[in-house]
Amino acid sequence: MAYQWKNYTMGTCYYPEHWPEQLWQSDLRRMKAAGISVIRIAEFAWNKCEPREGEFTFDYFQRFLDLCQQEGMQVIFSTPTATPPAWLTQKYPEVLNCRLDGAVYQHGGRRHYNYNAPVYRRLCARIVEKIAAAYASHPAIVGWQIDNELNCETDEFYSRADAEAFRVYLRGKFGTLENLNKAMGTAFWNQTYTEWSQVDVPRLTVSQARNPHVMLEYIRFVSESARSFCQMQAEILRRYVKPGDFITTNGTFGSLDNHRMTRESLDTFTHDTYPSFAYGLDNPSAEGELRDRWPAMRLIEIRSVCPHFGIMEQQSGANGWINKMEGPAPRPGQLTLWAMQSVAHGADFISFFRWRTCTMGTEIYWHGILDYDSRDNRKLAEVADFHRKLEAIQPVCGADYKAAFALVRDYDNEWDARLDSWHRRVHTASQDGIFEAAARNHLPYDMVFIDQPDAAEKLAKYPVLVYPHPVIMDQRRADILRGYVEAGGTLLIGCRSGYKDLTGQCVMLPQPGLLQPLTGSDIHDFTFTTFAEEESFAMLGETRLEAPIFNDVLTPIDGGQAVATYGSSYYKGEAALVENKLGKGRVLHFGSVFTKDNALQLLTYAGVKPLFANLAEAHEQVELALRQKDGKQYLIVLNYLNRETTLTLKKPARCLYTGETLTGDVALPAFGTLVLEI
Repeated sequence: MAYQWKNYTMGTCYYPEHWPEQLWQSDLRRMKAAGISVIRIAEFAWNKCEPREGEFTFDYFQRFLDLCQQEGMQVIFSTPTATPPAWLTQKYPEVLNCRLDGAVYQHGGRRHYNYNAPVYRRLCARIVEKIAAAYASHPAIVGWQIDNELNCETDEFYSRADAEAFRVYLRGKFGTLENLNKAMGTAFWNQTYTEWSQVDVPRLTVSQARNPHVMLEYIRFVSESARSFCQMQAEILRRYVKPGDFITTNGTFGSLDNHRMTRESLDTFTHDTYPSFAYGLDNPSAEGELRDRWPAMRLIEIRSVCPHFGIMEQQSGANGWINKMEGPAPRPGQLTLWAMQSVAHGADFISFFRWRTCTMGTEIYWHGILDYDSRDNRKLAEVADFHRKLEAIQPVCGADYKAAFALVRDYDNEWDARLDSWHRRVHTASQDGIFEAAARNHLPYDMVFIDQPDAAEKLAKYPVLVYPHPVIMDQRRADILRGYVEAGGTLLIGCRSGYKDLTGQCVMLPQPGLLQPLTGSDIHDFTFTTFAEEESFAMLGETRLEAPIFNDVLTPIDGGQAVATYGSSYYKGEAALVENKLGKGRVLHFGSVFTKDNALQLLTYAGVKPLFANLAEAHEQVELALRQKDGKQYLIVLNYLNRETTLTLKKPARCLYTGETLTGDVALPAFGTLVLEI
């Protein structure tokens, strides 16, 4: 990446326009006293710079930036395009987004615009240029955030401007109606286009049975629209930003290729993380749940976009809007635990949302560090303590995350799984099963997106890859996988693989399609499992493997060998797992989905080695993360239990918080963390 934090840095999100100007200085000084050195501002403040069309004023934020410089506070300034002002939406209603049924989203919320209205892009470009020209040279500014949470609230756009832009997009990609009709399978249900004017964004249909190939292309179009909108702003900002200042955006949301957007437009990537959205926090004693560990799945994905990233919004209090979401307050210790979860996965910048809880508007229940009364509280004390911990672990900043294996993903299959209920069912089950198996058994993993240009180089670093359900497959990806295996890697895939092309149409090839030369397997039958029969399972030697939800009935071909067979249903005795040696490596083709139990069994069979066997043992709800830098290893330990537990160290380790040397059994308090040089 073009930018990387040299030291762990702590920040918060601040909205000077929400508070009397008399509070600014005391707020900044209290932040500094707690260890906060960076604030993000202005992402919803268009009117403060352009109160009426063409009337620009920059005094308000100039005063604030000057005060920040005086108080030694650094600023990430945001472009305010997430909330167009009322004068804009009134005069130019075409900038408003529309619902699937054509109803227009009105002014009064946020992100109510569309990316494709020419007038909105023109006005956005103008306000970004005016703001950058006015403020970019200010010494308090260290970075810029583009918009806020692209594709949050909705990642579907059905305005007239979007329909026109979609038509242009398709014409540019397919060239002719003949090519478009073939790619979109319009011969089905008499959907054939005979004029370009007939092409539209997917609209409301009976039973929501919209053309799946058009829908897949529409998601790609939405991604391109968001990326183009981001890139437009980035190109303007780059004409003004000071050397050393960075450009970013925040959050990961649907229908957006974040990898490509980052390559095209950003210097670094920042994410927003709210662990209390996760499972089971309303029942903290339920030890059977992973609860607030689930956000780590998204952090692993962020690491694939940007190995050393930032958190622009780290949860600091209870969260919820006036009309939805009811999140509990972090228990004592959880604010630090959740922030250290981000650090463990690669965050070098942690910015808490927000400094003070808003007293007005939709987010009055989205609590910040301070509550409405502004008094010091336990959250502020914990933020200050977290800062002391960050200072103590500075040697870890920039260290690389160590993974036991890699999960292979791509945007085409992610998006297809949203559209295709058969695909979604196996995709969701395996995604959760692999994460839970890895989390409970201390098998940290990376993600690699195979549709990115550097995929082959990245994949080569891992001894084992898991590509659960590559339903959509093309020759480029098949060739990358072949090269990986022939060089000595082990590839594990699951059911429903290789039966669609990039348009989402099923290929007229024996399954698993283009992957068959790798897998040494043929699929002559397949089915969802049924409650009308006994539990579906397979036997791998003496090991019983769950085989739920869906079963591909496999036949070994061309040197493939059956190493596990089904133990139930009409295909009892048929192959459930085929192993095929290829070059120096091998491919394992499993005919079902991955669960927390069978994923561990299959990962073990594939040769995944535990990283911590000689270092430490811990409860399954204690996360262990290994980071490496300059020949040193650092173990980050996170206790998600609401009670004390024991960490057993198998070799002496130095606690970076205290400097003391620890060995043997070490007590971890409820929601406690440790960072050890080991």
